Amino acid sequence: MRKNTIFVGMSRFKASVIISTYNQPEWLRKVLWSYTFQTEKNFEIIIADDGSSKETEKLINEFKANSPLTICHVWHADKGFRKTSILNKAIIKTQSDYLIFTDGDCLARKDFVEKHLLLSKENCFLSGGYFKLPQKTSDLIEKNHLETQICFDANWLLENGVKKSFKVNKLTSRGLKEKLLNQFTPTKATFDGMNVSGEKSAILEVNGFDERMEYGGEDREIGERLQNAGYHFIQARYSLICLHLYHERPYKNEESLQKNNAIRKNTKKQKCVTTAYGIKTL
Repeated sequence: MRKNTIFVGMSRFKASVIISTYNQPEWLRKVLWSYTFQTEKNFEIIIADDGSSKETEKLINEFKANSPLTICHVWHADKGFRKTSILNKAIIKTQSDYLIFTDGDCLARKDFVEKHLLLSKENCFLSGGYFKLPQKTSDLIEKNHLETQICFDANWLLENGVKKSFKVNKLTSRGLKEKLLNQFTPTKATFDGMNVSGEKSAILEVNGFDERMEYGGEDREIGERLQNAGYHFIQARYSLICLHLYHERPYKNEESLQKNNAIRKNTKKQKCVTTAYGIKTL
């Protein structure tokens, strides 16, 4: 495995945030607002759009014209669930050495990009998590809630539709508590597409996402190939905070899950590092 050095070369940005989306313009609007208020400003946004309608394109153009964000919209026609394909196209468009993957329904706390960069380590991937919101709370959040960061306040969320649970600790952990919870959580550090980051060179080394994969574990499969290549995953779910907006998943089906499980089983059995159905096929 190659030894890589983070943030070297002629990169224009410290990080590229790749946001996947499909026909959720109102959720994407809120997500882009959340990146407007990041403490770290030196990053670009690549929107990996799996065939959304013109409404999403219009929204993105509005942000390009009226916000300080640097945004690249990567789109292909809607031919069913092809998230892995559009993610590979988005990876090629990035202009930094460090990639942060997330979804168009995940609101980033103001320190999201900063902490991904701060915690990054050579030959490692950071595995974050999310705090799931009910529909009532998701609908309630507007630009001012993101500007003030009140929507990341546990008390505000509990007052506005969120049920109290141990998961609230994700929003209240700082310092030693944050480190201890990351260390002792039973949740395994994996490649979860809504909140994960690592070196672009590593993603290219394993040839990106396997484009045969449909919904269900498509992100885990690339993570398993990265591990086969010798990369390590660091648990940071109490450090890298995003709120997951409510939505249904009509694209979920048993046939796709079985197909994906078969591909993942082969990846593990054969200890695959690359895929013949990834970036090099573009």
